[in-house]
Amino acid sequence: MQTLTLNNGVEMPALGLGVFQTPPAETRTAVKAALDLGYRHIDTAAAYGNEREVGQALRDSGVPRDEIFIETKTWISDYGYDETLHGFDKSAAKLGVDRIDLLILHQALPSDFDKTLAAYRALEKLLADGKVRAIGVSNFMVDHLTTLLDAASVVPAVNQLEIHPYFQQRTVLDFDDQHNILNQAWSPIGGITFYPGYGEDRKSVLEDPAVTRIAEAHGKSPAQVLLRWGLQHGRSVIPKSTKRTRIAENIDVFDFELTADELTALDALETGRRGGPEPEHVTLAAYGRAIPEA
Repeated sequence: MQTLTLNNGVEMPALGLGVFQTPPAETRTAVKAALDLGYRHIDTAAAYGNEREVGQALRDSGVPRDEIFIETKTWISDYGYDETLHGFDKSAAKLGVDRIDLLILHQALPSDFDKTLAAYRALEKLLADGKVRAIGVSNFMVDHLTTLLDAASVVPAVNQLEIHPYFQQRTVLDFDDQHNILNQAWSPIGGITFYPGYGEDRKSVLEDPAVTRIAEAHGKSPAQVLLRWGLQHGRSVIPKSTKRTRIAENIDVFDFELTADELTALDALETGRRGGPEPEHVTLAAYGRAIPEA
């Protein structure tokens, strides 16, 4: 497994299993399958409602804890200094661990950014106390990052973003690169384009002719090509699946390499169309919901 070194020296597997929208009843089986197949990085979140099942799968797997990189996210409802410290306690208890490898803020909260800053200060405290190995953010745009960096004492190790050839967020990626913040791709194979509400004209990057041509040339699937594209750009990728065959397919991406021309062809697929919510629309009124106690 290829690894990436975060800005504080911590090593993280470049490819992991994401469990966004994975029902709790299916999460345990999916994570166990991933660990059986060689995955050593699992990405979850308090808001996903499946941290407990991730923890159960970790224990079921028999893989030593120090070989698994666990990443989770604090939801906006638990922002604020004391609230975020308690959010860690809830996540750690559900996961069944004393220390979390990477803890990140799930969204910026532009309507109350002081609460976001307080939440990040709590992450810094957890890092200083050794309760987490690295801290970061998710779905933060350049203005959010700029304000955060002005106030923070620790540069985020990771910014997790929607990144696939149809939506590349290059301005944010460039800013992250300049500040030694690792870009991590959620929806790295463009799965967001399948979500309800995307519109009658929704389409999948997996079916784009440029992608399928490259896949045929390498004897690989379109999903494998898209994951390879992200990896060769130096990003972390966390594809989601509940099917063992797909989970196995998604990790089988370290035995081929895209050419410079192929990378350029995929780079050229940018549509500028976001699949997830607009960051500025994330408010407690619209998206806030209580995260249950452990």
